[in-house]
Amino acid sequence: MELLALIGIAIVLLIIGVPVAFAFGSSGLIVGSYLMIFEENPYVLTFLPNRLEGIFSNTTLIAIPLFILMGMILERSGIAERLINSIAKLFGSFGGGAAMGVILVGVLLSASTGIVGATVVMMGVIAVPTMIKANYNKCLISGVVSASGTLGQIIPPSIILIILADVLNVSVRDLFSAAILPSIMLVATYVLFVLGVVCFAPKLAPASPDDSKNLRTLALDALKMAIPPIVLITLVLGSILGGIVEPTQAAAIGVVGALLLSFLNGQLNLALIKQASQETIVFCGMVFMILIGANCFTLVFNELGGDVVVLDFFAKYLDSPFYFMLVAMLVVFVLGFLIDFFEICYIALPILAGIAMHYQVDMLWFALLVAINLQTSFLTPPFGFSIFFLKSAVGEQIKISEIYKGVVPFILLQVLILLLVFLFPQLTLSSEKWATILQFIF
Repeated sequence: MELLALIGIAIVLLIIGVPVAFAFGSSGLIVGSYLMIFEENPYVLTFLPNRLEGIFSNTTLIAIPLFILMGMILERSGIAERLINSIAKLFGSFGGGAAMGVILVGVLLSASTGIVGATVVMMGVIAVPTMIKANYNKCLISGVVSASGTLGQIIPPSIILIILADVLNVSVRDLFSAAILPSIMLVATYVLFVLGVVCFAPKLAPASPDDSKNLRTLALDALKMAIPPIVLITLVLGSILGGIVEPTQAAAIGVVGALLLSFLNGQLNLALIKQASQETIVFCGMVFMILIGANCFTLVFNELGGDVVVLDFFAKYLDSPFYFMLVAMLVVFVLGFLIDFFEICYIALPILAGIAMHYQVDMLWFALLVAINLQTSFLTPPFGFSIFFLKSAVGEQIKISEIYKGVVPFILLQVLILLLVFLFPQLTLSSEKWATILQFIF
């Protein structure tokens, strides 16, 4: 009865508009207090301070505000905007080139900022008008921009990968390594899709050459803008994968690198630092409030035996690791329609992780499947977050129905990659395997 009350209170609070962090935290405190007063269970909430102490002493989580700050500095300094413009002009000289340029920019921005909303909005404001002017099909524009923006969910150093590593108790370095090959496969499928459109329906993605500059000048401009972020990404990601530093130290290197790039571009000033810092504080405040509320909820949930109830359900009706994984992926996919990935990671995943460990599922593989799954749900109508980010950026230039149609092919491509990783767990290469491959190549 108390378990149903816990879940019911959380749902009611969410329905009336209470923020997720406070809805789940309040339901945990209410039911926990009831148990302490009326059920003579005085120890329910006494473990909460220890849990919170564990959160704030977790050095891995320090990487989150640092990576967010790095992304905010790159965004506010105008480096990302100039990168989009230069690459769009270069690739626009070819059929489908602007779309492939957007994909490339999505990769670079995802690997340097890792902030999905900011990436989608930025490309929506800058790249979409250029592509519309070049007579690109609006559905294709919507799909390419939305899908490329969500690459920040899976391409290292992704914030969600850091959170998943912490929640599922796997190495951040190994999870970053495991995400590399699926990320490459996903980007490759995007590019192949655009090439297919160019081959079979060239009118949907025509060339739009820039007559004001020759191709060599455009290439040099694009290279000039692309090299600094690539160097920064290589330093940050390479130092993590190479085992030289921990993710937190690498994130600090990234912040210093972003400040240096801003300085070299003549954009570094106190106003930029203040604005980037304020946005980082607000963003991180939201993340850690969700983490605190989720910990309070899961503490009471487990104390009431909720984890045992869920495990018994799977043992009785779906007594198979295969069926568990199918149901778990479906649950994560559906939740991705309704709530942000922070809430899913901190509230739903701890429950699913316990069952996954019971079935002896490889947690590195499980974490990567969840990351790809969440990326897919970000695109899926009618509640995909990327869809609304793009719509807010483009206004009346593109109808919401055109965005819905445009994302469908990319959802299918993401589901394909999810299915391949599900069927072939060996695609999740650890850092040791990557080291062996690189030694073999070089």
